[in-house]
Amino acid sequence: MTTTRIETTMLVALGLGMVATFMYLIMTKRATPVVALILVPVAFGLFAGAGLGISDMISDGIKDLAPTAAMLFFAIVFFGIMIDVGLFDPIVRAVVRLVRNDPARLVVGTAILAAVVSLDGDGSTTFIIVTSALLPLYLKLGVSPVVLTVTAGLANGTLNILPWGGPTARAAAALKIDAADVFVPMVPSLVVAMIVVLAFAYHLGLMERRRIGRIEIRESILVGAGVASGGSSTDGPSNDGPIRRASGSADLGDEYTAGGGEGDAFSGVLDPHRATLRPRRLWVNAALTVGLLAVLGADVIAIPVLFMIAAGLALVINFPHIKEQQAAITRHSSSIVSVVAMVLAAAVLTGVFTGTGMVEALAHWLTGAIPDWMGPHLAIVTGLLSIPLTFLMSNDAFYFGVLPVLSETASRYGIDPTEMARASITGQPFHMQSPLVPAILLLVALAAVPLADHHKKVLWRAAVVSVTMLGVGALVGAIPF
Repeated sequence: MTTTRIETTMLVALGLGMVATFMYLIMTKRATPVVALILVPVAFGLFAGAGLGISDMISDGIKDLAPTAAMLFFAIVFFGIMIDVGLFDPIVRAVVRLVRNDPARLVVGTAILAAVVSLDGDGSTTFIIVTSALLPLYLKLGVSPVVLTVTAGLANGTLNILPWGGPTARAAAALKIDAADVFVPMVPSLVVAMIVVLAFAYHLGLMERRRIGRIEIRESILVGAGVASGGSSTDGPSNDGPIRRASGSADLGDEYTAGGGEGDAFSGVLDPHRATLRPRRLWVNAALTVGLLAVLGADVIAIPVLFMIAAGLALVINFPHIKEQQAAITRHSSSIVSVVAMVLAAAVLTGVFTGTGMVEALAHWLTGAIPDWMGPHLAIVTGLLSIPLTFLMSNDAFYFGVLPVLSETASRYGIDPTEMARASITGQPFHMQSPLVPAILLLVALAAVPLADHHKKVLWRAAVVSVTMLGVGALVGAIPF
C-alpha cells in the first residue's frame, strides 16, 4: 500500500470517526451541539496532523458560514418583530378554530403549512414562520414540540428538491445540465414523498392524541399570555388550561407539555394586551413581509443584506424610539445567541472536514469501493449514497465533489448525467436534518427542542421518505434501475 493510499485511508477513518463521535455525544446528551461541534473536530483535526494550520481551516469555515449567521441573526430579529406586533396572531387563531379538538389536525396542518411556505426555497424562513405561528399553540395544548420539528423538517426537506431550493441547482451546475430536466421528471416522486410525509404527520398526531387525550379548546387559549414560559400543568384538568390529558403512551416525552418548555422569544404570541402590538400598522407590516419574501424568491439581493435592510425597516416602522428598538432586539437575544452560536460552531466541523482533506478522501474511497457489477445500477447506488453522504457533508461538497466522480463512472455504463442528478437529490429529506444545516439548527433552537430528541424521531422517517422518492423515481423511469 502506497503512502498516499495509507493517508487516504487514515483520513477516511478519522472523518467517519469524527462524525460518529459527534453524533454519539449529542444523541446521548453527553455534550451540547455547540461543544461537540467545536471540540470534536479540533481533536480529530489535530490528530490528523493539522497542527497550527487548524486555525486557518476553522477561519475558512467561519468565512463560508458568516453570511448564513448574519442572515439568521437579522431574520430572527425581523420575524420576531412581526410576531411582537401581531402579524401572525390571525393565523394562529385561524389554526385554533380549524384544529377543533384533534391533535392530528394540528400536526397535519403543520406539515401543510411547512410545505406551502417551503415553496420559497428557503428553509430558515420556513421554520421561522411555522414556529412563530404554531409553537405557541403546541405548547398551550400540550402537544410535543418535537412533533413540530419532525413534521416541519420532513416537509421542508422533501420540498428542498425544488429547482430554486439549492440541491437541484447544484447538481445541474456540477454536471452542466438544465435544472428543469432534473426536476420535472421527479415531480411524481415529490408528490408521493409528500403523501408519505402527511401520513407520518397524521400518525404522529394520533400518537399525541393517545398521549394527551382529546383537546378541549377554551376561549382562554385565544387570550393566554406567556405560552412558552408559563401555564398550568397538563397532568390533570384545570380551570385555566385548555386541555385535559388521558392516560396513554408518552412516546414523544412528557417533558414537552403545555407550559413545560423553556421560555423563548416567541412567548405570548396570542396575548391581545401585550404592549408591542401595532394593529394600525398591520397592513404595512404585511406588505413589508410579502415584499421581503418576493425579493427573496427573485434572488436579486444577497439574503443577509435583504434581512438586514428588512430588520432595520421593521424596527423603525414599529419602534421609532431608541429604547424600544433596543428592547425589541433584546427580547429575541436568547434565540439569536443559540442559533448563531451553533452555526459558527458548525463552521469548525466543516472547516476541519474540508481543510484536512477528509471530504475528498471520503469521496474517492466511496467511489473506489463500488464493485464493477454495480456499475449498471450506479444511479440507484448514488441515490442511496446521497442519504448518508449529504448528512455527513455539505451539499456543495457532495454535488461538486462526489457527484461528478460518480457520474463520470456511470457514463461508462450508459447512464446519463441527468439521471444521476435526479438520483442524487433524493437524499435531501435526510440531508435537511443534518447538524451541518443551519436551518435545522434554527428550527430546534426556536422550538427549544434538543437536537438529539429531534434526530431520534426524524432520522428513520426521513430515510423512508428519501427511499420512497428514489423508488418512485425508478418506477416512473426518471431514474434507471
